[in-house]
Amino acid sequence: MDTFAFLRPGRRAIPLLALVVALSVSIPVLSGKAEKKQDTPFEMTEQKRALQALNRLTFGPRPGDLQRVQSIGVDKWIEQQLHPAKISDIAVESRLKSFPTLSMSTHELVENFPPPQIIRAIADGKMSMPSDPVKHAIYEAQLDRFEDKQQRKQDGSANEGDANPEKMNKVSASDDDHILPQQKSDELLSLSPDQRYKAVLAMSPADRRDLFPSLKGKAEAFIDGMTPKQRETMMALNRPQEVIAVELQQARLLRETYSERQLQEVMTDFWLNHFNVFLGKGVDRYYLISYERDVIRPHALGKFEDLLDATAKSPAMLFYLDNWLSVGPNSQKALGIPAGFSRRMMPPAKANKHAGLNENYGRELMELHTLGVNGGYTQKDVTEVARVFTGWTLKEPRRGGEFFFDDRMHDPGDKNVLGHRIKPRGEKEGLEVLHILAHHPSTAKFVCTKLAIRFVSDNPPPALVNRMAKTFLKKDGDISEVLKTMLSSPEFWSTDEYRAKVKTPLEFVVSSVRASGADVADFMPLARQLQRMGMPLYGAQPPTGYSMKADAWVNSSALLDRMNFALALTSGRIKGSQVASTLISQTSSSPLDDLETVLLSGDVSKQTHDTIAARMEDPQISQRRLDDPSRPPNFNVIEGLLLGSPEFQRR
Repeated sequence: MDTFAFLRPGRRAIPLLALVVALSVSIPVLSGKAEKKQDTPFEMTEQKRALQALNRLTFGPRPGDLQRVQSIGVDKWIEQQLHPAKISDIAVESRLKSFPTLSMSTHELVENFPPPQIIRAIADGKMSMPSDPVKHAIYEAQLDRFEDKQQRKQDGSANEGDANPEKMNKVSASDDDHILPQQKSDELLSLSPDQRYKAVLAMSPADRRDLFPSLKGKAEAFIDGMTPKQRETMMALNRPQEVIAVELQQARLLRETYSERQLQEVMTDFWLNHFNVFLGKGVDRYYLISYERDVIRPHALGKFEDLLDATAKSPAMLFYLDNWLSVGPNSQKALGIPAGFSRRMMPPAKANKHAGLNENYGRELMELHTLGVNGGYTQKDVTEVARVFTGWTLKEPRRGGEFFFDDRMHDPGDKNVLGHRIKPRGEKEGLEVLHILAHHPSTAKFVCTKLAIRFVSDNPPPALVNRMAKTFLKKDGDISEVLKTMLSSPEFWSTDEYRAKVKTPLEFVVSSVRASGADVADFMPLARQLQRMGMPLYGAQPPTGYSMKADAWVNSSALLDRMNFALALTSGRIKGSQVASTLISQTSSSPLDDLETVLLSGDVSKQTHDTIAARMEDPQISQRRLDDPSRPPNFNVIEGLLLGSPEFQRR
């Protein structure tokens, strides 16, 4: 990637390279305590308390947030954030209606946006096409692609671009009767959105297949003015599974950027990472909407045990960690005993070679979700917990099936977990183990350590963690109460921790958008930026999720990527994002100082300030010309440099 390509008007390179490098390679400033520009001693004033709260409990302050929090009072504002249901979020809720998939069940998602296995079943005659005309068109389009791919395989073509010669002859014979795809797309663009939508639905599958490639660069214009459902259908005709991933990511970034319930969004992000599920694993693409909506978000500030129970029964988690396939070695299914027969009624049967105990969930439940790697469990405990959760499975997961307990898969007999005897009680055994884990001192310490790392420090003081863990155990795992203990601690408000946490790529991108006051119409370009920075949404493949510590994200390449993004954002080069032009007066006589105040409340190191100030006369910043020496400086470049500075990258 050419880091400075967007800074070049035409082919002429501009002399900002040295400035960008000087700011971006200031890694020590990120990991240490930067020297403040002010000469006065540092104190945690009420303004700095408000900034600390905004930087830690939200995805970053927006223009005007500091003044609002100060007028409300920091403590009162925190209390409001701890009760998100009482905060109106009408604007965000209204915008979320543009994503119809968010309100669908997993079964409806599979039905409306068929995965390959459903299309294959239809091609094999095992399922019938839906009668609904819109669904029929979507299925028809995917079936056409599937059959075309199968035909090319039969023809021995390894190249997806190669076509069946017989099919080519058939098309070429009728070319005179068809309008070229490019011309057809231009004609469709001249129609009203509703007419355009109906015209596409009326096309043959082959014509639609030709149409979509011809829309390159015009896709947004093509669906502009259509209803959310119509836009969704247009996307589904091309790539149905992508609709779900796109709307999931757009909704996530929309909430994090604009929601007034910022603490809930921060905690939702925290728990999605703690109970990580990977978007790219099979049908988890379909399960993730329900996982975030019904499992994580409602419990983000509630009781930990409720959240733990919900994740354990979640189809997304059961599929991700393969527990839905786990079969007890002595279960009826493993022993080949048919349904409806008891062990006493049946002679010893040949074991089911496909059945087996899967320890993935049992291990991650204790290592990553509750006790922690040093939480006091053994390999024997892992095996016993895996036995407990046999039978926790899914009905037809590839068709959106939900959780159910299958007694035939469940391993019979007593289990012993962490010294507790678990009597044979079927599904209730799992709930008993979850209760034990949720109330274990190691769980309290492990979860509270992670919370303290997220909100306070990469190396949180043990005394703080111990107080939080004590509240966790005393208040039955109430997350809000644990956060209150943390927020009433001197460690959270310590001057040593002020702007000392390095932002993850997600925090950096969202906080940049919020700080710039940008109006975002399309969040997918921002999602793609996160992918380039190594933190794609729902994209952590291992169950550990993403690190919240600086050492995972601080290196020269990463910092240059952040600078690149910041300058692209403020210069209007991020598609779908329009940055506000009113952060400071366009007639400002000291734009650098004014922007430092707006974006960083003046908390800028002497090094950063002097580095930018020394180049303020550069023509590409000053914009002055011999024929017009009074032209105002390029505020967008200054703003971008400050967003990319080491100071802004800390919270």
